[in-house]
Amino acid sequence: MPVVAGGSKVTKDDLPATSPPEITADSVGAFIAHVFLLNHSGREVFYRGHSNSKKYRLEPSIFRRDQDGNFTHRDKEDRMYRELLVSNSLDFSGDIYTLDRLVRMQHYSLPTRLLDITSNPLIGLYFCCKSNHDDDGEVIILSMESSYIKYFDSDTASCIANLSRLSKDVRDSITFDTDDVDGFNNQHALKQLLHFIKEEKPFFEPRLKPEHLRSVLCVKGKHTNSRIAFQSGAFLLFGDEAVLDEEGTPDITLHRIAVTNKRSIIEDLDRLNINESTVFPYIESSAKYIAQKFSFKSNKS
Repeated sequence: MPVVAGGSKVTKDDLPATSPPEITADSVGAFIAHVFLLNHSGREVFYRGHSNSKKYRLEPSIFRRDQDGNFTHRDKEDRMYRELLVSNSLDFSGDIYTLDRLVRMQHYSLPTRLLDITSNPLIGLYFCCKSNHDDDGEVIILSMESSYIKYFDSDTASCIANLSRLSKDVRDSITFDTDDVDGFNNQHALKQLLHFIKEEKPFFEPRLKPEHLRSVLCVKGKHTNSRIAFQSGAFLLFGDEAVLDEEGTPDITLHRIAVTNKRSIIEDLDRLNINESTVFPYIESSAKYIAQKFSFKSNKS
C-alpha cells in the first residue's frame, strides 16, 4: 500500500495537484492562435490532450493508481508484457527491441511505461475533446531541445524499456542511492536487466547509470502502424518510479491551454478531416464514425 512520510496511506486525492492552464480556447481558431503565439525558440514541440483537466496527470498508464492509492497494474508489469507476447506472438514477430514491443502494446491499450504525445497540435486538441464533453479539458504543450530526444534504437531507451521485464520483487531490490557505478552494476537485479538488454544489443557496454534508469525520455519510435503515423506520435518513456513534474523540468518546458466548448470543437475538427475514422484508421473505427455520421437525428428540441 502506498504511504507517505509518517506511514499514512496515500489516496488519489493526496497526489500533487496539476498546474492550472495559463489560457483558454473555446474554438479551433482560438486554440491555433494561442499555439502560434507561444515562442519555443527552435525547440521541438509536442502536445498531449487531456479530456478532464482535473483527473489526468502526465503519467503513463502503468503508474496510475486507484482512489485508495494502489497501483492498478504496476506490480504485474512483467506478467502482462509476457502474457500479451504469448497470446499474440505473430503480431510481435518483426519487433527487434523491447521498446518496439512496448509501443505495439501501448497501441493495443495494454498499460505500459509509455505516455503518448504528438507533434500535431490538432491531434492533441482532438484527444482533449473526444470524451467527457461536459468537463473542461486541456492541451499540454511540451517543448525541448532536439538533443534531448532519443530514437527507437537508443541505448538509454533500451535500459528503461527492459525494466518492464523485471518482476516487482527484482525491480524493488535495486539500490539507487550510490555513487559507486561498479557496485551499482554488481546488483543481481542489474545483472538480470543487463541480460535482457544484451538480447537486443549484444555489444552493449555493461555500465548502467542510476540516473538513467530513473529518468523520463522523449522517444521517437518506429511508425509500425498507421495509427502512430497519422497521429504523428512520439512517447515519453518513464524509468523506475520516474515522475514528470507538472510544472516542467530543466529539460522539458510545459504550457497549458484550457479547452471549453468541446462539442463544437469536435464538429469543427471533423470538417478538417480529424475524426475517429482518421485518428484511428481501422475499419472498426471507420464503421463507427460512419454509423454516427448518418444516424437519425430528431429535429425535436
